[in-house]
Amino acid sequence: MSIPYVEGVLSAEQVAESAASIAAMQEPWGAIPWTTGEHVDIWNHVEAAMAMLVGGEVEAAERAYAWIPTMQHADGSFPMKIVGGRAADDRGDVNMTAYVAVGLWHHWLVRRDLEFVHEYWPMVRAALGWVVSQQVPWGGINYTPTEDYCLLTGNSSIYHSLRAGVALADLLDDPQPEWELAGGRLGHAVREHRDLFEDKSTYSMDWYYPVLGGAVRGRAAFDLLETRWDDFVVPGLGIHCVDTNPWVTGAETCELAMALDLLGDHRRALTLLSDMQFLREDDGRYWTGWVYGDQSLTDEPRNVHWPVEHTTYTAAAVILAVDALGEVAGHSTAGSGIYRGTSLAPHFTELALECGCPSADRLSGLPGRTS
Repeated sequence: MSIPYVEGVLSAEQVAESAASIAAMQEPWGAIPWTTGEHVDIWNHVEAAMAMLVGGEVEAAERAYAWIPTMQHADGSFPMKIVGGRAADDRGDVNMTAYVAVGLWHHWLVRRDLEFVHEYWPMVRAALGWVVSQQVPWGGINYTPTEDYCLLTGNSSIYHSLRAGVALADLLDDPQPEWELAGGRLGHAVREHRDLFEDKSTYSMDWYYPVLGGAVRGRAAFDLLETRWDDFVVPGLGIHCVDTNPWVTGAETCELAMALDLLGDHRRALTLLSDMQFLREDDGRYWTGWVYGDQSLTDEPRNVHWPVEHTTYTAAAVILAVDALGEVAGHSTAGSGIYRGTSLAPHFTELALECGCPSADRLSGLPGRTS
């Protein structure tokens, strides 16, 4: 397997260094924390495993996958927060739980190891079964069984996870029509009812994730990204994590780059990936973010790294963005389209709900799929 690169931005050797920096923070039992001594969550753990696989750290990546089932609850969910190999917050989180499907599908794309897929399929099947059981009547999926609200970023990512899950089900000839039904309802909610999700609009992730997750597509996706481009994008630095602070973060910048890539906007995607490289250390690690601005105008520190940490999820986002953008020049892995969705199950048929909205038509029976 060749390691991806983007000419003039990061070489294959530099990508391998970043993958090795993630592996260096891996805990003995396989878990990948946010940074050394920090907690683990399954979403970022899976993202880091995907990046290690892309960057050539195959053994470390597969140890990461082997650890995941040890933390799965009997109902299929995963704890929200894990410290020292034990649950520190035992609530099941729908987005974190769903993302194991993306990781397993990505591993299949890169390694074509059917035995590996069979081994972890029961974990994914239980996880997505629990996730879709948390769907509410208007199509969103509750944050946890005890929190009666839905998060737009998480639900957008779940849409992506359901497409990966159905692709796995098709591969193994184990149909899961209820996931397609849930996906159709969820996609409709993300496209047409973003006002019903919990208001987190100060966060850039709520802005671009409906596009990155694949639910909002085509002209509507371009229009959505234009609505707040100037609020979040800081030329030469990257993008804000939140619109209220002069703070750019590397992971969000790379995710927006991948959202632009899936729309075919390679120029702006490449600019963002290039801009955030000032967060890179010589050994391949990445700072989380940078607070910028005129120090004379405030008592708060300016032009400093913050938080003062190197994070595995930032390095992982960089590696996956390089893989995605490297495809244009043929410098990518077989998993480079994981966010572009080219290998996933087709988009789910949009279903009308009991929402009274005029934008969708009720379909009868189980959903089909659209290309």
